[in-house]
Amino acid sequence: MDPQPVDLAHGDRVLRVYDVGTGVPVFWHHGTPNLGLPPEPLFRPGIRWVSYDRPGYGGSTAVPNRPVASAAADVAHIADSLGISKFAVVGHSGGAPHALACAALLPGRVTAVVAGASLAPFDATGLDWFAGMIASGEASLRAAAAGRAAKEAHEASGAPYDPEFTPADLEALDGPWSWFGEVVGPALAGGPAPLIDDDLAYVTPWGFDPASIRVPTLLLHGERDGVVPASHSRWLAARIPGAELRLTADDGHISVLAHAPAALDWLLAR
Repeated sequence: MDPQPVDLAHGDRVLRVYDVGTGVPVFWHHGTPNLGLPPEPLFRPGIRWVSYDRPGYGGSTAVPNRPVASAAADVAHIADSLGISKFAVVGHSGGAPHALACAALLPGRVTAVVAGASLAPFDATGLDWFAGMIASGEASLRAAAAGRAAKEAHEASGAPYDPEFTPADLEALDGPWSWFGEVVGPALAGGPAPLIDDDLAYVTPWGFDPASIRVPTLLLHGERDGVVPASHSRWLAARIPGAELRLTADDGHISVLAHAPAALDWLLAR
């Protein structure tokens, strides 16, 4: 299946939307930096994948200083336009907080949420937010925490970013998740502006409290993840009522996606 993009008007801007498959509607929230193509390694009968380029990426109009919560209004607009009343949401890495935003802010429409390798809010009480994070990731996000000018300077400096992927991550990237090659490089074709907007959103108020989520929630995280330490999902699990946390000892940031098919089984049962 080859999802064809459609540019959807949303006020004075455009959202590039993808819609592929038939069955239960599931919205995919992509990571940073990615395009919004739905996750081809997870295509299967019975799921209708809907996704979009987050503002600034691909064909979607940039919205500087957008909070994480803004994803909920974008998704609601897309769902309305496609005639979808209820849907599940799935996000990985930087997409996971945006999936959680939909769960929190669209409780009458979201049936369940799966968040893989999610960040916790930057103001998370009792969490050492940077502990266990790879050095280049910490430097990048500390620059964002210092404000837009500092983040822009960091990106312009050419500072290298090394995700320090684990052997399991590299194996996954050599296998089905080589798909990331289709969505990572092209996401920055126009420069780092959308990545900057994403990182600023992660370290400023999200616009919702994860503790307000009342829909079934499944959190996936690898204990060896240095891009987003597993302590973030532990924090979220302790605060989202009824959340289920699945930690895997040997997984990193990418290899945790090996458990996504089982997570989809969980999702479809809700």
